[in-house]
Amino acid sequence: MTIEFKGYYLMLKTFFNNTKRFYNTVKYLKFKQILWRVWYKFHKFSTVGGHYLKTETAPKAWIEHARRKPSLIAALTFEFFGETGSIDELGWDGPNRSKLWRYNQHYFDDLNAKDSKDRIVCHIGLITSWILENSVGNGTGWEPYPTSLRIVNWVKFALSSRELSTEAQASLAVQARWLSNHIEWHILGNHLIANAKALYFCGLFFEGEEAEAWRRNGLAIMLNELQEQILPDGGHFELSPMYHALVVEDFLDIINVAKCYGRSEDVVRLEQVLPSMLAWLKLMSHPDGKISFFNDSATNIAPENSQIFDYAKRLGIQFNHTFDHSILPESGYFRLENSHSVLIGDIGRIGPDYLPSHAHADTLSFEFSLFDQRLVVNSGTSEYGLGPERLRQRGTLAHSTLSINGENSSDVWSGFRVGTRARPGAVTFQTSDTEATVQGSHDGYRVKSGSPVHYRKWSLKPGCLKIEDTISGNSSYNLDVIFRLHPNVSVVQGQKNTLVLTLPSGDTALFKHASGADVVIEATTWHPMFGTTEESSLIRFSKKGKGTIILRFNFTWTYE
Repeated sequence: MTIEFKGYYLMLKTFFNNTKRFYNTVKYLKFKQILWRVWYKFHKFSTVGGHYLKTETAPKAWIEHARRKPSLIAALTFEFFGETGSIDELGWDGPNRSKLWRYNQHYFDDLNAKDSKDRIVCHIGLITSWILENSVGNGTGWEPYPTSLRIVNWVKFALSSRELSTEAQASLAVQARWLSNHIEWHILGNHLIANAKALYFCGLFFEGEEAEAWRRNGLAIMLNELQEQILPDGGHFELSPMYHALVVEDFLDIINVAKCYGRSEDVVRLEQVLPSMLAWLKLMSHPDGKISFFNDSATNIAPENSQIFDYAKRLGIQFNHTFDHSILPESGYFRLENSHSVLIGDIGRIGPDYLPSHAHADTLSFEFSLFDQRLVVNSGTSEYGLGPERLRQRGTLAHSTLSINGENSSDVWSGFRVGTRARPGAVTFQTSDTEATVQGSHDGYRVKSGSPVHYRKWSLKPGCLKIEDTISGNSSYNLDVIFRLHPNVSVVQGQKNTLVLTLPSGDTALFKHASGADVVIEATTWHPMFGTTEESSLIRFSKKGKGTIILRFNFTWTYE
């Protein structure tokens, strides 16, 4: 084969593979997603009018909501993801910060963050600056999602006995009109809930027929999406604990504003579904009170769990928060627990077929806490957008699971896209007085020679966690089994086939691995928050094999 011919061959192969990847990505989209993408691209909306609407007086007081950490550190200076920036220096849409950072500028979360009453003067100046410097429909701030969040934050600010000027109220009405013409039908998911929430808030905040139309539209979208997005086991269908927490907050806020304006009948269905959603959030969290890191999850984006649970209690919403062993059948997660350990595992889909934006190639991964401290983790999420680090964090090797030939179990690509997806198999769940066992599988490597299937079984009993990985195929495979450790866990080599893991408390666990595998302790990173990287370690077991391959691993610990 000549060099020239080889070059053409590689070009054609790349073109074919990219075309196939693109097809496997878009074939799952709903028709209305495609239709609305085309519509928004070519349809030009007229400039939204700015006529004034009267505000409606809320007959009841706004209930204290869940509060985030402050992000406004000076009059016009923000801090997001470890980066600071001033409006005076960067403007509202400065290219020197990432898209996500600029989004957060436009959210106005700080208006309702912890100790926000101490920053009211700054907030009023911030609102004024935004109105003057963000012309209607232009820039990042007028994209539907930040518009939705900003609308809600301005209304919550006003309902919390803060002053919202006449100019700000007029701008708020304009934003609602704009949003009503730019609902994110092309995206759907949690974005659509945020759009509906914003319309509902403005529909109650203002008087008149136009506002009532916003209320009805927002309520209709919300109730319809409730059927679509909230699974029977209480989970949000994007299968991200972080986004689940955000949707819970959305629903609590909607209940709150509905009761303020005497519209309790609007939110009966929300009050019915929230107990299972709150239980789901609790179940998918570790003993440290924070969420597990599956599918784009990180801390400090949603309010802390304690804030959410207290908020629900103030609104009179109770839920069962005691667990032993639990399977979330529609979400595809499970939790095994005893007095000293908690295991949270993924045995399900990567997310809804038409919306895998936050999916990671993490099928059959797990996280494990021992003595109320995280021991085994997934890598977390520190970046959105495009780039190699974003892809790495979405990949299989960034999670505590098995990879074949170093490749991803689902074809994650670009920043938020997925081609071929791992399909989960049947799940078995058995319990006894002393032990609970869960087994799942997936066929994410079915395109490879021999169409291998990955089976993983977890068995938890007092003092011991057993993990068994089985690859069933008829070809040769290079296997890597990854166990990522929390940064506060130290690991050293012990006796043959044994590693000693030490927790911050001084408690230890022994990790025994299958013989015949190459074992390496590697330096790596953990990303518990956006913009955050912490040094940590991982344990890598590498083994070559053919046909059916079985690997077994044990965690053991002493307890009283």
